[in-house]
Amino acid sequence: MAGGEAWRPPRSCEDYWAEWKQCRGLRHAFHHYYAHGELPSCGQWRADYSACRAWESGAGAAAQEALCKSERSRVLEKQKYAPVWELRKSPPPDWYLPLDQDKPK
Repeated sequence: MAGGEAWRPPRSCEDYWAEWKQCRGLRHAFHHYYAHGELPSCGQWRADYSACRAWESGAGAAAQEALCKSERSRVLEKQKYAPVWELRKSPPPDWYLPLDQDKPK
C-alpha cells in the first residue's frame, strides 16, 4: 500500500465483540425466538472477533480471508430481502390537500 499503511479489518474488533455480546443477550434471544422460532446462533460473531484480533496481530492471510468472507456473506444476506416499502418516484398528485380527518366515516 502507499505510504506504508497496513490493511485494516472492515470493522473495528470491538464492533464484533459488541455484536456478539448483544446477540447473546436475553432481550435479543427472546425477540429472535419470537420472530424466527429458534434461538439465534451467535458463533459467527465470536469467530469474526477472533479473526479480527488475529488480523490485527498479523497472524496471516487465513484470518483476513475468513473475516472478509464472513462480511461478504453478511452483505449478501441483507441484499436477499426486498424492502418492505416501495419508494416513490414523485409525491402523490394531491399531496397539498388537507387530510380528511374531520369527515365522519
